[in-house]
Amino acid sequence: MRIDELKEIARENGVVGAGGAGFPAYAKMTEKADTVILNCVECEPLLKLHKQLLALRGEEIIQMLDEVREAMGAKEAVVGIKDIHANTIQMLEEILKDYAKIRICPVHASYPMGDEVILIYEATGRVISPGGLPIDENVVVYNTETMYNLYRAVHLQKPVTDKLVSIVGEIDHPQTIRVPLGTTVKEAVSLAGKLTVDDPAYVMGGPMMGKLGTENTVITKTTNAIIILSKEHKLVRGINKNLDIERRRAASSCCQCRTCTEMCPRHALGHPIEPHRVMRAVANHDVSDLSVYKNTAYCSSCGLCENYACPQGLSPRSVIAEFKNGLRAAGIRTEKINPSEVVSDRELKKAPAERLKARLGLYRYDVPAPFTDEVSVTKYAKIPMSQHIGAPAKPLVKKGDTVRTGQKIAEASEGLSVSIHSSIDGIVEKVNEKEVIIRASARSVKG
Repeated sequence: MRIDELKEIARENGVVGAGGAGFPAYAKMTEKADTVILNCVECEPLLKLHKQLLALRGEEIIQMLDEVREAMGAKEAVVGIKDIHANTIQMLEEILKDYAKIRICPVHASYPMGDEVILIYEATGRVISPGGLPIDENVVVYNTETMYNLYRAVHLQKPVTDKLVSIVGEIDHPQTIRVPLGTTVKEAVSLAGKLTVDDPAYVMGGPMMGKLGTENTVITKTTNAIIILSKEHKLVRGINKNLDIERRRAASSCCQCRTCTEMCPRHALGHPIEPHRVMRAVANHDVSDLSVYKNTAYCSSCGLCENYACPQGLSPRSVIAEFKNGLRAAGIRTEKINPSEVVSDRELKKAPAERLKARLGLYRYDVPAPFTDEVSVTKYAKIPMSQHIGAPAKPLVKKGDTVRTGQKIAEASEGLSVSIHSSIDGIVEKVNEKEVIIRASARSVKG
């Protein structure tokens, strides 16, 4: 398949990164790449769906990975996966007997090994420059679900209308289920079982980088998990922290031990991120060296510094995030710079996933979450026009229209954008530039 044909299919079928920021898949496709990496590391605690999907749909995913590699003219493809997943690796080895240009890169079960900058170094030995992109080093990275969505678009002519979501935590039957896009958290959770806590908090995504949602938050193309916890759980209280108090705590308690910087994964690759210096500058109201503040732009916000490294429970990541937001608001763009040398003892500074899970108070929630690949039936879909980086899609439907699952309801805008499709059969109840709301037909709900 030609690369321009593949790009058009991905754009029209709404394929974007199924996690993270939702970068449109077609925009990564380039003949400059010599390596395509499939990211199946899934390094955040409690997340399981990528390994589960790869175990179930390995043949299709590897086929599509090789087709993407060939369309780009890349020399090789690499599957990044945790070394503890021995059964899945064994299954992959059997499949790869038919694919000479794909290899497996087993990585340690440490955090944040799924960060594409970290994974690229593990798989290729190449360092992505601070402020740079993977393609600067001739590498393209897709996660497992994104690759499967590409397979469905190319071979089944099926656009992205649903999302795999792990629903775990305070629920009686943790599961990984496939739900229509636009499904509310309340309805998605009801499909997985009954809550086991009276006053739940919903962490959308992984526990390290996720954000709090509500019952009315909707599932989008980037929603990987709903982690249900008590509002008194320390992880929830940490997300809800008061930044003014955190700044004061930095001023009164930070002892400049440097542990946050020493354990920073990006710092270990030579990026100019030094959380301890940010904490010192904030504590002393020191603006003599503005590079300390400018360099916060290179932080990946993995949260290791505040959720694992700091012996005093301070919040470097949250303080850094405040400055990053300020830089964006001021229109200061991140510059691409040359990295320093990779630190010699980097291997010794990795944070084991098991220890991180215990530190976060999540160990008892790490239980099997059986995988169901059939799409659940929902009554209502509130579909955002922006589920991706770039310009929102433009609605094509109007109130009162009857739509079918897979029907294009919004076209890609000019520039970086993708089309959006109906996730259920039903009647359009509301349309505006931000969303299309669809009520399922009675027949569809009955299934």
